[in-house]
Amino acid sequence: MGIGSGVFLLAVGAILAFAVEYDVAGIELSVVGWILMIAGALGIILFLTVWGPRRRAVDGGTVVEERRSYDDRPPAP
Repeated sequence: MGIGSGVFLLAVGAILAFAVEYDVAGIELSVVGWILMIAGALGIILFLTVWGPRRRAVDGGTVVEERRSYDDRPPAP
């Protein structure tokens, strides 16, 4: 699950929890909305905890970002 699907679940859950006033036999739509919002928030948090640390390295308490530069000059004759 990525950030986009997590935000989608949050939005659909909020719509079901706060905006829909439709009665379905055996299902409480507001509870379904809250469950979808919790699932979306957990999906976003898990995505950030799993993929966030791979983007930077910590060296002695300071954040060190890896930067690469390429030299496209032709070789010396």
